Amino acid sequence: MDLKQIIIGHLHGYSIRKISRITGISRNTVIRYVDWIKSSRYTFEELRLKDASFLGQLFVGSQEKDKSRYEVLLPYLEQMHQHRQETGFTFLHHYEEYVQGVKNPYGYTRFIAHYKKLYAQPEPSMKLEHVPGEKMFIDFSGKKLSFTDKASGETKEVELFVAILPYSQYTYVTACMTQQRADLIRCCKGAMSFYGGVARILVPDNLKAAVDRVSRYGSKVNAVFRDFASHYDCMVYPTRAYRPQDKALVENAVKLMYQRIRYPLSKMDFFSLSDINVEMDKRLLKYNQQKFKTRDISREELFIGEEKSCLRALPSEEYVVKGYCKSKVQKMGYVSFSPDKTYYSVPYRFIGYRTEIHYTDDLVEVYYKHERIAFHQRQKVSGKYITNKAHLTKAHQHYRDWAPADFIQQAGEYGDDVVLFVQHVLRSFRDPKVGYQRMKKLFRLASLYGKSRLNGACKLAYEQRTTSYHKVVEILEKNQDKQSHSVEGEDIPSTPEHDNIRGPESYT
Repeated sequence: MDLKQIIIGHLHGYSIRKISRITGISRNTVIRYVDWIKSSRYTFEELRLKDASFLGQLFVGSQEKDKSRYEVLLPYLEQMHQHRQETGFTFLHHYEEYVQGVKNPYGYTRFIAHYKKLYAQPEPSMKLEHVPGEKMFIDFSGKKLSFTDKASGETKEVELFVAILPYSQYTYVTACMTQQRADLIRCCKGAMSFYGGVARILVPDNLKAAVDRVSRYGSKVNAVFRDFASHYDCMVYPTRAYRPQDKALVENAVKLMYQRIRYPLSKMDFFSLSDINVEMDKRLLKYNQQKFKTRDISREELFIGEEKSCLRALPSEEYVVKGYCKSKVQKMGYVSFSPDKTYYSVPYRFIGYRTEIHYTDDLVEVYYKHERIAFHQRQKVSGKYITNKAHLTKAHQHYRDWAPADFIQQAGEYGDDVVLFVQHVLRSFRDPKVGYQRMKKLFRLASLYGKSRLNGACKLAYEQRTTSYHKVVEILEKNQDKQSHSVEGEDIPSTPEHDNIRGPESYT
C-alpha cells in the first residue's frame, strides 16, 4: 500500500473514510497506520518528505513482529502437510497441537489461510491445438427466444442450439422447441448439413438428451445418440464434468451469439418458429463473414479454405430416430411393446427370453443378443396382436389356416345331414373359430360309431335345432339314431313296448 497517500490525505484534512475510499485501502488499516504515525517521533509533514525506503524502515518493528510469529508457524504447517494424505487426517487436530505449542497463535481461519497460501498448487491449463475437421462442439444456450402463436395467442419459448467447429470457429445456430432427444438429433443433422460434412468427434456438454450418466471419470452416452453418431461414422466424447476449460470455445460462441444474434432478435416480434430461424440465418451469415479482431480473416473464409475439405462426407441415407425398450417373450410367443400397448410375434423358440426392441415411426425390430429375430410394420392400435405366421409352430400355423369352408367340405365325407348340422353350428356363432374344435371332435365320432350312424345322429340333432356336441354323443350312446320315426301305412306308438309299462286295464 502507498503510505504516502495516507499521509498526504491526513495532511489535507480528509476523513479516514475518504482516505480509504480514495486509496482503496480498508478503513481499519488506515486507522492503524495513522495511529502508528501519531505515536512515532515524526510528524506527518516530516514523513511526507521521506522516501519509501525510510517509511518501510519506520514500520519494520511491527513487520518483524509478524515475521517472527509466522516463522514459528512454519514448522507446524510443514509437519501438517506431510501427514495430509494419512487416513483420519484433520486440520483441526494439527491446529490444536499448534495452539498448545506456541504463546501467541493465529486464529484457526488465519492458520488455514497461511497453509493454503504456502502449499497452493494451482492447476495449470493447457492451450489446446485444434485439428481441422476433428471435433464439433454442441450445446444449448441458457437464454431463450419466444414467439406468439397466432391461433391461441399464447407465447411459446424456444431453445437455441449452437454448434461450432473449433479450428475455424465456424458457427451454426438454430431454434427448436425443446432440448429433448428428437430435437437435439434434428439440430445436429441440421448442423452437419450446414457444414456440408461430418466431424470425427461430437462433443456435447453433458446434455440430458445425449448423456445418461455424468461423471468426472467418463460420462455414459445414451443408446439413441450413440446410434445416431454411428450412422454418421463419428464418435461421441462428452466434456468432463466440472471442467469448464473443456468447453471454452462453445461457451464463448454462446456468449457471442447472445451479443450478435439473440439480443437483436429479442427486440423483434415473431409468430412462428420458422420466422425466428429465417431471421437468425441472416444474422448468422453476417456473423460468420465478420473478420476476427486479431486476424485478417473471417470464420467462413477459414472454414472454406482450410477445414471443409477435412470433414467426412455425409451418409447417403438420412438418419431415422430410433427408440429402445425391453420385453420378455410371452408363452404365446409375443413381446409386449409398451409405447403403443401392442404385441408383436417372435419365433416360438425364443419364448421366455428377454429381448430388446428397436423402433421407429414405421418399423418395430426385436433383437436377442444383438441379433435381429423379428421385424414388423408398426401398428399403433392398443391391444392388437400382430403376427408373422412363420413365427408359429406347425400346429399353430395349421390352426390359423382353418376356415368354415374346410369343415363343410370335410363334413361331406360323412353324409348330407352332417353337412347340414355343421353349417348350422358354424352359423350360430358370431366368430366361426369358436366352433372349430367342436367340429374336430364331431368328426372323430365316426371312428367310434361309423359314418352312417354319425349322419343319422346329426339329422336328429339338426331337427331339434341344437348345436351341442354332447347332444350328438347322447343320441349315439342311447341308439336313438337307430329308431325309425315312421313306417308307411302303419302307426307306430312313440313309446316302445316293454313289460314294465302298464296298459289301460290297470286303471279300471
